[in-house]
Amino acid sequence: MTTNLTPALAWRRLREGNERFVKGQSSHPNQNASHRSSLVETQNPFAVIFGCSDSRLAAEIIFDVGLGDVFVVRTAGQVIDDAVLGSLEYSVGVLGVPLIVVLGHDSCGAVTATKNAVETGDMPAGFIRDLVERITPSVLTSLRNDQPEVNDMVVEHVKQTSQRLADSSRVISDAIEGGRTAVIGLSYRLAEGRADLVSGIGEL
Repeated sequence: MTTNLTPALAWRRLREGNERFVKGQSSHPNQNASHRSSLVETQNPFAVIFGCSDSRLAAEIIFDVGLGDVFVVRTAGQVIDDAVLGSLEYSVGVLGVPLIVVLGHDSCGAVTATKNAVETGDMPAGFIRDLVERITPSVLTSLRNDQPEVNDMVVEHVKQTSQRLADSSRVISDAIEGGRTAVIGLSYRLAEGRADLVSGIGEL
């Protein structure tokens, strides 16, 4: 069984939850013991949130949702790899999730590290270098567009990541074309707690 929400209704539900969180009026839905028990055999999330791993970006909290509501995938700087694509394809193809959210945030450490690497030519060591290499195209585009601030780069990276999901995955692109799912890009402001819409692919 899959959720019967449209992409537009799924986005509205997230938006309303974020509004409650911003105002300090979170209702913490679907977090009690009986709801937990009802989910043992099944899950019907209405959105998949692919966000940065930053500890301040806990998806269920900032959108005021509970158990079984959202399928969450997180990597530092919300960078895409095969495991991410597989997880997102599972959420869309198997669980029938109607909305994919790409969630970035201001003052992102991974984007800041990439900005520094591009400006100085000094690449970080280890696997952090892999993150930086994947974020570099977004930073370069932002610089070319005369947007040198980290938060501008975050927005550009959210937009490029959203587009790459649609371009890289046949499962996702087919679902978008069929109107079964949409991809939205959000940029989260740490101080206010608000998630702003910065891009959209598909029917909303």
